[in-house]
Amino acid sequence: MPAINAPMRSNWLRYFLRRNYRTIIAFAMLVILFIAYLLVYPGRLSDQFFCAWANQGAGLAFAAVGQTLVVLTSGIDMSIGSVFALTNCIASVFLNGDLYHILIALILILGAGICCGLINGMLISYTRIQPIILTIATGAVYYGIALFIRPVSGGSVSEALSDALTYNIFHIPTSLMLLFGTLILFWVLLKRTKLYIGIYAIGSSEKSAFMSGVKVRQAKVAAYMFSGLFASLGGLFLSLQTLTGDALIGNTYTLNSVAATVIGGTALAGGTGAIFGSVIGSYLLRTLKGLMFFAGIAPMAQPLFEGIVLMCALSIGSIRLLGMKSKIEIFR
Repeated sequence: MPAINAPMRSNWLRYFLRRNYRTIIAFAMLVILFIAYLLVYPGRLSDQFFCAWANQGAGLAFAAVGQTLVVLTSGIDMSIGSVFALTNCIASVFLNGDLYHILIALILILGAGICCGLINGMLISYTRIQPIILTIATGAVYYGIALFIRPVSGGSVSEALSDALTYNIFHIPTSLMLLFGTLILFWVLLKRTKLYIGIYAIGSSEKSAFMSGVKVRQAKVAAYMFSGLFASLGGLFLSLQTLTGDALIGNTYTLNSVAATVIGGTALAGGTGAIFGSVIGSYLLRTLKGLMFFAGIAPMAQPLFEGIVLMCALSIGSIRLLGMKSKIEIFR
């Protein structure tokens, strides 16, 4: 029996490494950067330190997960930052008061994100406009609505809800529990549906997916709806951190969500990747920012070092792709 199981375990390990090697590289880079971050951090390591670190990456992680689901279909959502800002502004107006008003506000915030994603998905699926072009256009509309709601930064958010979701429980940051709890629940439910296969199949080959019976339009619409949902979760969490709304925060989250997605191992060509890798990419970027700040690197020079790290991650992750003739080889 051991002689039979040993090759099976070896094949499983080889398959796992081939499917997830880019995510493993990203995780290794995160560990290295986090250790360097701890070495240069001038203060005392405490629950507050780890809580602040976890909170800083959670908003971007939610946005990156939404971006990942779209990129898996060979698309890209350039409106994700605008949806992020829009829901942040909505939260700064409505997310206050008693429990009843807070529940209504949460439905409104998440509903706004889903509606934005639904509009993106419907337009892309039925007009066949390139996703990057269409989402830039819709992103401008969502940004305009955010400015209408919150012309200048301000507003207020329930401090009780903020305290409950941005501190620690048994020395574990609540933000990490919320983030991974949401993702695990979402992933378990998604894998039980045909959407899971459809999203990956579309990214590998849309024509082949269609010929195999995948409902391409429905899967694309669902991917963009999920993108809007996770962007709204990111905007909501940022509201809980800052207790205010700001319509001008979107552009940063759009570009960083794409970077975190690619660093985490998702191919921009679509068809391969994982949402948990994007979470790693998000925290890698946030850790890098903190490392450069406490290392005393001038703010004007920080984008240079961020670009170098991003180029290294992309280069290492793309080495294996150079010899491939098609994306199907990724799964072998």
